[in-house]
Amino acid sequence: MAVQQLGIIMHGVTGRMGMNQHLIRSICAIRAQGGVTLSNGDKVMPDPILIGRNAEKMEALAKAHNIARWGTDLDAALANQSDTIFFDAGTTQMRPALLAKAIRAGKHVYCEKPIATNLNEAVEIARLAEASGLKHGAVQDKLFLPGLRKLDMLRRAGFFGRMLSVRLEFGYWVFEGDLQPIQRPSWNYRKEDGGGMILDMMCHWRYVLDNLFGEVKSVSCIGTTHIPTRWDEAGKPYECTADDAAYATAELTGHNGEHVIAQLNMSWATRVNRDDLVTFHVDGTHGSAVATLTGCKAQSRVNTPRPVWNPDVKNTMNFSEQWQDVPDTQVYDNGFKIQWEHFIRHVVENEPYKWTLPEGAKGVQLVEAALESWEQRRWVDVPPLKV
Repeated sequence: MAVQQLGIIMHGVTGRMGMNQHLIRSICAIRAQGGVTLSNGDKVMPDPILIGRNAEKMEALAKAHNIARWGTDLDAALANQSDTIFFDAGTTQMRPALLAKAIRAGKHVYCEKPIATNLNEAVEIARLAEASGLKHGAVQDKLFLPGLRKLDMLRRAGFFGRMLSVRLEFGYWVFEGDLQPIQRPSWNYRKEDGGGMILDMMCHWRYVLDNLFGEVKSVSCIGTTHIPTRWDEAGKPYECTADDAAYATAELTGHNGEHVIAQLNMSWATRVNRDDLVTFHVDGTHGSAVATLTGCKAQSRVNTPRPVWNPDVKNTMNFSEQWQDVPDTQVYDNGFKIQWEHFIRHVVENEPYKWTLPEGAKGVQLVEAALESWEQRRWVDVPPLKV
């Protein structure tokens, strides 16, 4: 068994997602397990170099996770031919330029979403990546969540029959910062810094909808800023310029040609009374299912109870008990780590890989369509995206 070193430039990993999901729970976890196993049994060992502007932070982060290499000079890192992958989890505004720079330096690129703040830049960087002949990918982590993998298994098994509708509920109360410490960075609520619910989450829902339920054809969306004033990391009040909630309806063409309606409610100003911070309720002619991040419950046509509407009598049915759990039939690893392993195998042995930058551009397309719908107060079509 041979072990191959794979140099990876990791940019923007001092942030919450970059550090926790990509560095610690993905790359460090892969290193701890002995690398990524190839089809022939050989191993690929990631050899990361952490790059950022703050040398003190970079050094501390590297030491904390036994990573030998770190630096503040991105150009020098890109010039090193031993490092073949560039990964970015920094700010969305900087991402297209950073990806372009890495591609021109001959690096395979992998990045967080959204891949850009607008569709023109997203398409431009996707085209550059496609023309380069290099490998490229965008994070689509929700597809690897245990709950959604179970939901997809039901779909592939024909459990739903003709799919009818999807109802997505996402969100929780993000503390304003005056009484309790904030649990999301303040830039999330400043449009000028790349914040906003629609930009942050609609790119996620695009790949979830397309892959699990049906291709998005049109959208109607309204956004709002429910909490106009918040307090930042220093405890200073600031005015919110980005949407903190959005409510959308989308029309989909299902995998079997069905007309599927999707309702998407997302808010950082809602208190949770559901099984998880996000739930996906799917109805079909033969059955229904509700998925969370990790679990999934289903109710088939023959097991559906017969509720009767009678507002004069107290309901005695316990509806939640009438659903059956979809069991864990395998071990579910961290979704970010799974996609990292796929991308590494894609780079090293050309494993088929579909979560590319053009797919990331589709997410930005839905973001722009949703923003246009909100601004113009109308339905907006989402045509096939040509990259």
